[in-house]
Amino acid sequence: MNAFAEFYPLILMMLAAGMLSGIMAGLLGIGGGIVLVPILEIVLSIMGVADGVRMHVAIATSLAIIIVTSYSSTRAHYRKGVVDVGIIKNWAPAMLFGAVLGSWAASRLNGTALVILFALLAFAVALKMLFKGDSKIIRDGIPDHPLAQVMPYSIGMLSSMIGIGGGVMGVSYMSLFGIPIHRAVGTASFFGVLISVPGTISFIITGWGIDGLPEGNIGYVNLIGLLLIAPVSFFAAPIGAKIAHSLDQKKLNLAFGFFLLIVSTQMIYRYVF
Repeated sequence: MNAFAEFYPLILMMLAAGMLSGIMAGLLGIGGGIVLVPILEIVLSIMGVADGVRMHVAIATSLAIIIVTSYSSTRAHYRKGVVDVGIIKNWAPAMLFGAVLGSWAASRLNGTALVILFALLAFAVALKMLFKGDSKIIRDGIPDHPLAQVMPYSIGMLSSMIGIGGGVMGVSYMSLFGIPIHRAVGTASFFGVLISVPGTISFIITGWGIDGLPEGNIGYVNLIGLLLIAPVSFFAAPIGAKIAHSLDQKKLNLAFGFFLLIVSTQMIYRYVF
């Protein structure tokens, strides 16, 4: 019993991460990985998982959880009529391909490189949330041109590399082309499904048989973290979606921005200095 009690704080951390990531997924249209990855990395560090595979496990497990979270968030937003199916159909092939390539590339980077990549993106997102001005609209409507596929491809690739759902970049991009914020958030919530399914499968394949993985892993995906966090995230996502349709998000953006600023600077300090 005493040995098991040592894991109580870690279990509570993962459950809290699931609640926070689910609410953020529904509220901001993100997959929740921007919250999950740093918390999972800390938990795995406390458990003594090796530096060389720790970030890979955190990212892969985050993507697996995002499958459930994004589906729950999308369903809640779809009931509100704010999911743009046309954009999803147009972007899906490029985003899927980018997700597969991104997870494959991440499996070949060392853990420190992945941490720094994630921390820098989180730092950029934090600054955007803290100092965001009025969004400029480039034009009304996303251009129907082959070159426009570069964006969903990039979203898929970068997101799967660092274990996030693509909503941070997706919402910002759609807003530039005059997509209303609630429709952008609702549509971006499905990006997590498009990115996390192929990303998770790829991390399972590339992590199969790797030395130093913790118990309960299939490839790089940790089933213990998945089973603890995913159910909480699933039920928390509709709460966030409900709040999104009734709340001014400015104050929440500030709070979340400060959270990301602290997380990203802490990760950079631990791995660089």
